[in-house]
Amino acid sequence: MVFDTPGKITERIWLVGRRESCAYLVGDGSEYALLGGAMAYVAPDVLEQVDDFGIDEQKIRRIVVLHSHFDHCGMVPFLKRRWPWVTVTASRKSQELLGKQKVIDSIEMLNQAMIAQNGLTGNGQALDLRFSGIEVDAVVGEGDVLACSDLSLEIMEVPGHSSCSIAVYIPEEKALFASDAGGIPFGDKIFTAANANFDLYQQSLEKMAARDVDILLAEHYGAQSGPEGRQFLGKAMAAAAETRRSLEETYAEIGDVAQTTEIMTDRIMADAPKGFLPREVVAIVAGQMVHFIAKSKSPCA
Repeated sequence: MVFDTPGKITERIWLVGRRESCAYLVGDGSEYALLGGAMAYVAPDVLEQVDDFGIDEQKIRRIVVLHSHFDHCGMVPFLKRRWPWVTVTASRKSQELLGKQKVIDSIEMLNQAMIAQNGLTGNGQALDLRFSGIEVDAVVGEGDVLACSDLSLEIMEVPGHSSCSIAVYIPEEKALFASDAGGIPFGDKIFTAANANFDLYQQSLEKMAARDVDILLAEHYGAQSGPEGRQFLGKAMAAAAETRRSLEETYAEIGDVAQTTEIMTDRIMADAPKGFLPREVVAIVAGQMVHFIAKSKSPCA
């Protein structure tokens, strides 16, 4: 089953935000954690949904940033200003990156562009959605376990999509919050997002696949449960292997990074369902993967 609209997934997991940029509230009536930081423009939606779901904002005690890309942490500064009691949690590498002014400026620029492109709901125009940086209150790493109500939030380091990626596994729900480390689901396809390091990306997929997963929760295009959830990581590994084979063969034939990137972007967009990521975003991801393949094939690598 696919969950790609805001609402309850299980008795202890809710999807919030929008289909293309979502996060998840986990917990029960005593306390909650928000997993994922989404893009700034979905913040008004999230506030409205929290109210609609009957969740007391005062009981949201933690925000876990799964990696530091702008589309996964954009609304965190706003939420921290609104909920000053929450503990913002992230990996050590995310903490380092999110403290750099160059990164802060870049995220703010991209946030404002996405606000202009996608618009704000409700009284969103009255909200202070500027990205002012994120002060990480708690640093987590491999093997750490966070408590939230009666749930255990097990931290996994899953680099490859980014150098700072973590995932959260909740054994009580057999739920894996993989963010983009598991690939980007869309329809019946999973698009490979090995932006930072293809080797580590594939290793992280194997690592996550070793867990007993019934529900796979991504931060773009929602969650999958049942047979779809159980099969997700196997499909993601197969998609990554095929994408890598295609990249390596194309680069070996062409021998030029820019041309290979253009060809791979064309292939991905031709295979992508309507409404998928913009071509310019796909081109960035394809270019990063091609650069990694080219470097790995270099005699000096």
